[in-house]
Parts: sequence; structure tokens; C-alpha cells
Amino acid sequence: QVQLVESGGGLVQPGGSLRLSCAASGFTFSTYVMKWYRQAPGKERELVAAIAASGGSTNYPNSVKGRFTISRDNAKNMAYLQMNSLKFEDTAVYYCNAKAQYVAGMEYWGKGTLVTVSS
Repeated sequence: QVQLVESGGGLVQPGGSLRLSCAASGFTFSTYVMKWYRQAPGKERELVAAIAASGGSTNYPNSVKGRFTISRDNAKNMAYLQMNSLKFEDTAVYYCNAKAQYVAGMEYWGKGTLVTVSS
């Protein structure tokens, strides 16, 4: 009964901010790399942020670098994505992903939360 449950999505105006949350349960959260992906209509799913199991390092593509910040709280089994200066092209379903350290294929996915950036 592994679960990843996203929350915090919604409608926001361009230039606005949203904070997404991912609540994890059923596995050893502190040994998993946490990632956020997004998928817009008609497009492939893309990675938008990653954070090491310890929280010691992060990674972002250029499209969101400087605007998005991933974080985690291992004591609470929670991961977050702070999104600032949102643009129309950020509109997508955002998914939380947990990947076991050093183990190929051992990962879990949430069901997603919709973020719509519109004026």
C-alpha cells in the first residue's frame, strides 16, 4: 500500500505562485530520491525537479530554474514544489515520483494534481 498523494494544484494567474505537496507512505521515504514531473496536453512527461534522498542536492531543467524550488521533510515523509513567477507554459498535471537509490525500476508515482496558469 505505497501511496504518493499530491495536493496544492489549482488555477493561478501568470506571475503568481503555488506550492505543491506530496505526502508519502508505505515505504522508507528517506532512502528515495524525490522528483516532480509534469505533463501538458499532447506533450511528453518531463522532469521539472529532483532532490537527493538526504535533501543535500537538487536538479532543475533550464525551463524552471530560478522559479521552482523542490524541498523535502524526511521527518514528515513530505516533498514540496514551490512554483513562482508562473507562466502559461507551466500549465500541466504535476506528478510526484519516488525513486529508490541505486535501484533501477523501483519507483512509485502519485496520481497527479492539475496546475492551470491563466489570466
